Amino acid sequence: MSAAVILLVEDNVMDIELTLDAFAQVGLKNTINVARTGEEALNYIYGKGKFADRKSFPTPDLVLLDLKLPGISGHEVLSELKNDERTRRIPVIVLTSSHEEGDRAVCYNNGVNSYLVKPIDFGEFVKVVRAIGDYWLTLNVGPPKLIR
Repeated sequence: MSAAVILLVEDNVMDIELTLDAFAQVGLKNTINVARTGEEALNYIYGKGKFADRKSFPTPDLVLLDLKLPGISGHEVLSELKNDERTRRIPVIVLTSSHEEGDRAVCYNNGVNSYLVKPIDFGEFVKVVRAIGDYWLTLNVGPPKLIR
């Protein structure tokens, strides 16, 4: 079985680097593709525009989604994915700085698989990434994909 492909949806360059560094530190060798806007995330997931080549941009096995994105928000991306028969099975983990109860409620109402608040401390963030790797990329047996 090949390593899971991860789509990191994040607009903050520092948070992208932090996440990639944390994945490297815990030894996860997964392919991580980055989308910096909600529109880019949806284009990637649906294989549109510059992401049409599925060999270069395979359908993700896991989406790490920030909520605060320019244009199409993380909430809107989540809603689109979970309301589309072709994409609803893709596990989505919201990885955000928001502790807001309203954000959590909207995400769970829209079918998020997990909601994680980014710790400020890098060491704690590494623990979160390790937990993602241990559960979502190792233990969890995901559903069959619908989009190819």
